[in-house]
Amino acid sequence: MKHIFIVNPKSGKGKVLEFIKPKIEQYAKDHPELDIETHITTAPYEGITYVKERAKSGEHIRFYACGGDGTLFEVVNGAYEYPETEVAVIPLGSGNDFIRLFGKASEMTNIDDHVNGTPIKLDLIRCGDKIAINQCSMGIDAEVCAKQVYFKKLPLISGEMAYTFALAYCLFKKLKSDFKVYVDDKLIIEDSMLFSLCGNSRWYGGGYKGAPLALPDDGLLDMILVRSKVSRLKLASLMGKYKKGEHLDWDITTFMRGKKLHIESKKPAAVNVDGECEYVTEATFEIIEKGISFVVPKNSTYFEDVKSGKISGERNK
Repeated sequence: MKHIFIVNPKSGKGKVLEFIKPKIEQYAKDHPELDIETHITTAPYEGITYVKERAKSGEHIRFYACGGDGTLFEVVNGAYEYPETEVAVIPLGSGNDFIRLFGKASEMTNIDDHVNGTPIKLDLIRCGDKIAINQCSMGIDAEVCAKQVYFKKLPLISGEMAYTFALAYCLFKKLKSDFKVYVDDKLIIEDSMLFSLCGNSRWYGGGYKGAPLALPDDGLLDMILVRSKVSRLKLASLMGKYKKGEHLDWDITTFMRGKKLHIESKKPAAVNVDGECEYVTEATFEIIEKGISFVVPKNSTYFEDVKSGKISGERNK
């Protein structure tokens, strides 16, 4: 098996390369029996093209996304169509949301834990020509995602802080959208909405637990549909609960599971696909079951936590 480290030099406010490159080089020297390469991305989305070209060979390759959720997005979009590929994450970005289900990002930077990790099949989400491994949405949270990019560029602003600042900004701007929402081709809601979220895993926005019960390998997507039946002041007071994932029982929330979420908007609205944002009048998020081989690090307690019920999709857990 070939091991290829995809390093985004822009992640972590530009500090990723100086941190991880010497570690990769030392690991390669210490393990001459392994076939190890490093690719440093040169432009936005260049990682997708590089991974896809390497994956086309049909060779068994494990790609290591060294950066944040944006780096993972590029590696996943390049690798997912090729069954001989595996994807691992060395979380070095400002958000690192997807990896949270498997442990603390600060404890997952040891290369050996990923080289000796266990690959498992995880679901993905298709939205047009983009693939998400974590979450997709339309509405105010997607508007926040789009604005978060600006705040993340500011000095000393973490991914979580950037999301909070962007949220505060958007609370005084566009608060609601008129959506028609379909789940598995059935009309569920036609109303004024705050957002409609489709979760394959649990966290986004640098630590906001938007889909608190989602499991990335259960063959279903968690749909969280929140109506805009609250004032700006009330919504601001609910953000702490939302961050903790305590919003499924709100009277403005509809929680469902399914395989496809389709949203139609009367006006262009932001759509978020794992942090990639644009403005559309409709979007479809559809599951790709067992769409990718993801490497669970050796030091992760994920398997034990699932077995014990600590990680569960049940609402009483």
